[in-house]
Amino acid sequence: MAEEKKAQSAGVWPTVKPFVNGGASGMLATCVIQPIDMVKVRIQLGQGSAATVTKNMLREEGVGAFYKGLSAGLLRQATYTTARLGSFKMLTNKAIEANDGKPLPLYQKALCGLTAGAIGACFGSPADLALIRMQADATLPVAQRRNYTNAFHALYRIVADEGVLALWKGAGPTVVRAMALNMGMLASYDQSVEFCKDSLGLGEAATVLGASTVSGFFAAACSLPFDYVKTQIQKMQPDASGKYPYSGSLDCAMKTLKSGGPFKFYTGFPVYCVRIAPHVMVFTFLYDLDIPQPDSEGREKNRVVERGHF
Repeated sequence: MAEEKKAQSAGVWPTVKPFVNGGASGMLATCVIQPIDMVKVRIQLGQGSAATVTKNMLREEGVGAFYKGLSAGLLRQATYTTARLGSFKMLTNKAIEANDGKPLPLYQKALCGLTAGAIGACFGSPADLALIRMQADATLPVAQRRNYTNAFHALYRIVADEGVLALWKGAGPTVVRAMALNMGMLASYDQSVEFCKDSLGLGEAATVLGASTVSGFFAAACSLPFDYVKTQIQKMQPDASGKYPYSGSLDCAMKTLKSGGPFKFYTGFPVYCVRIAPHVMVFTFLYDLDIPQPDSEGREKNRVVERGHF
């Protein structure tokens, strides 16, 4: 009986571990990059360059303003990243098992990544909405500010004032952003690993670090336009007549394109790259450096050594 309980316990942890690791590492990364994320949102809302935004925030709001919305950011990671990384690990394990332990081709990894990104975004959208609103609140006129005190107060107020479905306002671009981010990361990572390892002769840790930096750039390039639309949709408020500035994500994208051209979607790109890099590195370190995978003959190999094990 004791052995049976021990076996059940041992069987639970491997299933739960990727979810716990993903959520914990995402929350840790958020504590580091929260000020950068705040600056990125303010840039997207037209508050000026990174230097201008930083200077104005320090002068008018103080250092604490950079961590406004941290509770929502942590809640977002506890939901979005936990679901995304955990489901990605489960999906890839199932795919490798179905592939008789052989390395997954790019299209299968892409499908796993896209699916995991969509799952995570669906879970994390309410917290993401609360985060954007808390970060954007100080940019609104005093009479229009929502004055949320923390993430749970924000969620309560959104449900009370706008209804439960309002928690998923902007969920469309949030889901597409997560899918585009994973796609950009996955599409570039393998080639970067091959280049760092074979052409530059780097070691395992340096290869993962270099490849994750490159994939972070492409992840940012693929996902920033959707992130920009998401931010505009989530922070918008109705005017005096009750009309919103955008009827939806597509309307926001078309109006943005018409008024500012395609490069408007890439407002704050350097800051966004810096903001997203830690999360990409968490993803790649967690799934490449730490977790060995058996090859087709049952031997364990480190993923970074074997191209295609992502």
